[in-house]
Amino acid sequence: MESILIAGADTTGKLTRQELALVPNPLSTPTHQVVPHIEIVDSLEEALGFRHIAVISEEYAVGKDGKTFFGVMTLDQGIHGAQFALGVRNSHNKMFRLSVVVGMRIIVCSNLCFSGDFNIVLSKHSRNFNLKAAISVGLDEAQRGFEPLKQRVESWRETVITDDHARLSIFKAFIEGQLDAPKHLARDVWQHWLTPAHEEFEPRTRYSLQNSYTSAFQTLDPIPAYRATASLANMFN
Repeated sequence: MESILIAGADTTGKLTRQELALVPNPLSTPTHQVVPHIEIVDSLEEALGFRHIAVISEEYAVGKDGKTFFGVMTLDQGIHGAQFALGVRNSHNKMFRLSVVVGMRIIVCSNLCFSGDFNIVLSKHSRNFNLKAAISVGLDEAQRGFEPLKQRVESWRETVITDDHARLSIFKAFIEGQLDAPKHLARDVWQHWLTPAHEEFEPRTRYSLQNSYTSAFQTLDPIPAYRATASLANMFN
């Protein structure tokens, strides 16, 4: 399970936090409060620190005019083989609200694909908007959701399935159309199930089957991979 930021041709490319701090900000208006992108990142890290959660990796990008922002922050929380992460986006031009999602598989893309297990912040830039308060409430909600997410993955790891069950899953995914992915990947998913590339996926479990799918998705371009991964999450949940 991984979290990714896709910075397309409409962005300046991926930035460090130091570079993000140099992005200029327009002036606020009576009805639209401009929240600097770097202020959101710093406020998230501060609030995480209060909860004894550290950021272990981060990726950021902005649109070429600096008015849209996208980021992924991977956390030191999770389970073996999967880390929790935050996906964040922000805009100065009212294209979208300030949004933060959390989960074990986050996808943030400059073409507006934005996916996580659940939303924790979705706020308009109104004159009375309080960034720190919104983030604090959102992270409290995220922490309450961590344990159910862990239990879900653990249940996948404990659910033993047969080859016939795996065949039926692949049939439903590709032949019945439950999965938004090219049909030619069905054979690849089956091969990853029969001969896992990693020892961790050798047990015949629901968790290993899901990773057979995600291993096959690695051959796809970013946007088709996003669609396939998002539909896979719905299929397994």
